[in-house]
Amino acid sequence: MSRIDFDQLIDRSGTYSLKYTARQRLFGREDAIPLWVADMDFAAPQAVTQALSARAQHPLYGYSEYPPALYQAIQQWFLRRHQWEIAAEHIVICPGVVPSLHATIIALTQQADGVIVQPPVYFPFFTAVTETQRTLLHNPLLLVDDVYQINFDQLALQAAAGAKMLLLCSPHNPGGRVWSEAELQQLLDIARQYKLLIISDEIHADLVLTGRRHIPLAALAEDVPVITAVSASKTFNIAGLGMSMLIVPDAGHKKAIESVFNTWHVSAANPFSIEATIAAYQQGEPWLDALLEYLQQTCQWVQQFFATQLPMIRVLPIQATYLLWLDCRALQLNDRQLGRFFVEQAGVAMNPGVMFGEGGSGFMRMNIAAPRAIIEQACRQIVAAWEAMPQ
Repeated sequence: MSRIDFDQLIDRSGTYSLKYTARQRLFGREDAIPLWVADMDFAAPQAVTQALSARAQHPLYGYSEYPPALYQAIQQWFLRRHQWEIAAEHIVICPGVVPSLHATIIALTQQADGVIVQPPVYFPFFTAVTETQRTLLHNPLLLVDDVYQINFDQLALQAAAGAKMLLLCSPHNPGGRVWSEAELQQLLDIARQYKLLIISDEIHADLVLTGRRHIPLAALAEDVPVITAVSASKTFNIAGLGMSMLIVPDAGHKKAIESVFNTWHVSAANPFSIEATIAAYQQGEPWLDALLEYLQQTCQWVQQFFATQLPMIRVLPIQATYLLWLDCRALQLNDRQLGRFFVEQAGVAMNPGVMFGEGGSGFMRMNIAAPRAIIEQACRQIVAAWEAMPQ
């Protein structure tokens, strides 16, 4: 396989890329370096592009079914990469992780039931609960020595008080945590004791950095019902094709979730999402391994740069994802001022930490999945902007 050039600058104009076209609307300037929404500025694996091109050559793009090859590719990938054996009959193909969260909540809880989220966390978790008229319960993560930890004591109290479901982000976005086996077992102990259903969003499972290993929660959950959301979308930069999977071991749960999707009349069965997912899982592994090495190096560069050039911005150590969590509290700006500084003074568009709920104030989320020259330019602009600020 030829060397993969992640330093290649690819012009995304004319592709209707949300990351670029929404800058003026969301940030007020269209020239800000876009380090916000979680997609990558890297070309997808060549095998994916070739599979899509080959399918496009056939001139009919009608309704499709999910072929056995799709289920086999999913099974083989998770067995090979994560030592997790998945039965084909447990797989539900979905049009995305966020719709699958909504569908699962509707299918398996009642209105006003308590659903626990652990902020700061991926912000659609909140709306998945509130928009389905469930009761949103917060169990904020604890930041200890720059590493997030689960507040198990409060989680147990919420479960004991009648909460029905926990939405787990594993690996964690935006904190970059890879939960240890001991932590996952403690979660399962609470779920077992209080009959708490866990929905584990593991969309970043493949994006674990050096020295860490993602453990699928369901692989440990012999007697606890765990539903897992996974996808090739973040791993291989194909989110726009709109396919994810739920792994649902309980037949009753699976039937209820599929019933919700059937009432919505939505499907991920377009011919291109099928071909891309199969190709990614079957042939994308060398590309992913190279990507992880590149992201690791970029992460280290950013950490060292801010440590030496602007230590008031502290880059929390991440164990997974391509999303850095910047602790900007030492800048002594409120959240509105912080957002304006990064966009108006520095010309860099990032997600403000307050979007991710309690504990996010004073933080910014930085997407480093771009050619390193872009990341370096953004970091230099941030430092230059701060040095130009009246002190």
